[in-house]
Amino acid sequence: MPLIATAYLCFASALIAAFAGLLWLPITVGFPAVVWGAVTRNGRVAGLAMTLIAGTLVGVTTPETARSPRRIHSDAAADSSMLGRARDNAAKSIDRIFGDDAPMARALLIADQHRISPEMKDKYSRAGMIHMLSISGLHVAIIAASVILMLQAARIPRGMASLLAVLITALYVAMIGAQPPAVRSAVMLAAVAASKATQRPTSPWAGLAIGAFVPLVQPRTVLDLGYQLSVVGIAGLIASGSLNRRLLRNRFSGWKHHVSRELLTSVIATIVTAPIIAWYFGRISIIAPVANLWAGPVVSVLQPLLFLTLLLAQFDAVARFLADAAHPLLATFDMIATLAAAVPGASVAIVPSLVTVIAGAGAVVAMSVAIASVYPARPLILSASLLCIITVAPAVPIPYRGGIEMHVLDVGQGDAILIRTDKGRWIVFDAGRIWKTGDAGRSTIIPYIRSRGGDVIAFVLSHPHSDHLGGAVSIIEGLDPEEFWDSAFPQGSAAYEATLRAAIAAGIEWNRVQSGGTMSADGVTVRFLAPDSTWTASLSDPNEASTIALVEFGAARFLLTGDAEEAEEGWLLDHARRDLKADVLKVAHHGSSTSSTEGFLAAVNPALAVISVGADNLYGHPSADVLAALGRVGARTLRTDESGTVVIRTDGRRIIATASGVEWDISRK
Repeated sequence: MPLIATAYLCFASALIAAFAGLLWLPITVGFPAVVWGAVTRNGRVAGLAMTLIAGTLVGVTTPETARSPRRIHSDAAADSSMLGRARDNAAKSIDRIFGDDAPMARALLIADQHRISPEMKDKYSRAGMIHMLSISGLHVAIIAASVILMLQAARIPRGMASLLAVLITALYVAMIGAQPPAVRSAVMLAAVAASKATQRPTSPWAGLAIGAFVPLVQPRTVLDLGYQLSVVGIAGLIASGSLNRRLLRNRFSGWKHHVSRELLTSVIATIVTAPIIAWYFGRISIIAPVANLWAGPVVSVLQPLLFLTLLLAQFDAVARFLADAAHPLLATFDMIATLAAAVPGASVAIVPSLVTVIAGAGAVVAMSVAIASVYPARPLILSASLLCIITVAPAVPIPYRGGIEMHVLDVGQGDAILIRTDKGRWIVFDAGRIWKTGDAGRSTIIPYIRSRGGDVIAFVLSHPHSDHLGGAVSIIEGLDPEEFWDSAFPQGSAAYEATLRAAIAAGIEWNRVQSGGTMSADGVTVRFLAPDSTWTASLSDPNEASTIALVEFGAARFLLTGDAEEAEEGWLLDHARRDLKADVLKVAHHGSSTSSTEGFLAAVNPALAVISVGADNLYGHPSADVLAALGRVGARTLRTDESGTVVIRTDGRRIIATASGVEWDISRK
């Protein structure tokens, strides 16, 4: 019992830190001593082996080589570490071998979800299978078990097979860039192997404690979604094993015991990961236990096949043969997600706050303790109490440090730009896409804002195309903005009319965007440079009537251009040239060759250009000519299809851009 209590104390601290991002220092300082005591108490040799392995992996993931957050300035090159190059090479091999299935294979093999569309992420979230789209302990454990099975089939002694499996798994972890969940799983695998080799049993909680600690050599790893799901998921797995031994082992046998055990594991995994899923995706899947029960066997066969394909990527014919065998399994895996997400009531959309998520995390920890304990009464009471807090707790925003921020969200082939004011309030420019079962407003924008706190001052629509308008109704109904600004281009569409009706029903003040108009809030000034009503009257293309907004805070200037094309850029050069200069440019029309003319870019002269674009889109955006033109004016370019969401922060003087955990100082000298 003391061991379980100690392990759960560490686990609870790590989990709360993962949500609040406040407790990493006590973890990284105090965690090793607690874990060392737990390990040496149950197996000194295993503890020594784990220390050596942990030290090796810590060396691999030092700040100079890890792909975790770090700061580089505007003249720094992209990640060129050995691990970074290995991951990039793996990605190129996957693209070459898997063709249309490459985005899914990338996610399952190297934890790269940048090419997974928002529609697919929403589907897997509703199905409760979103955790399977990132590298976790499950993926690494399946590969390790498969390696051991193959080595034993080759009549290699079990001890040697376990050692080779650890080495091969370490090679895989390095190949995919030492992702934190994979490192955690590899450390636990090594602990188990060392324990068995020395015949000194070690508690699985001690193994989890060290496995969770090692990636925290980079403290901000605790904020990584894959790391959080990996640690919490394996804790649920260990707890479900304890409950299985008490409840199921003596009641069922054969296939009944196997099915009941897997269902129990899936249910507990769903429960313990629910606060994290709710925090990041704004929903809880009810169908998840059943979906994971069906998807588990498919992944168990698919994952080692994908790994073997990547391992033999240099032998093109063999690799393509294996990839052909993997395609039906990938299709089956996706079909399970599709069917599960289509079940009525498959998931429940929620709006999380910091208080409710931390209380939910505490409730899950207490529930996990109850599951693993032979005396569950007290932790169950604590869990019930925390759940009660969730029902009555007010929404408390995360404390905001001030300044303004521009968030260019990754919504695929569409636009959604958020401006956060000096007081933590928001101005939303565009609402992303809409699809058959959802929209970017509901799946991305609302959870993003609610998880950070703050009211929405205004919603600004650049023009009424579906990739900018798609989530507008959800934003109006879910975020209740005080004002709605619209270029009012006279184009009849059902989505645009629904947006106007939603604004009227919500009693939101409607304002027409006109050249020369302004909006101010919390020290931020938004100046509308276009469209001009006379200009708009002569147009037939909504793109050319896009809202052009200059956001100013102190000396910092951000220019947002919607889908403006060459004609509107020419109008701006004729009528507002002196107002175009900006530090940050949201590139027009997703980087289309019909926009971003040489004269316009020269007038803006941006230090940073951000392109909101979907991976592998049908339009070929962004244009190579546009990228070259941006380079000629000296702009650093960031793309959401490559870097995900881009955040630019400024105090009015200094400007810092962040993408994929990397920071650039783009301040003017």
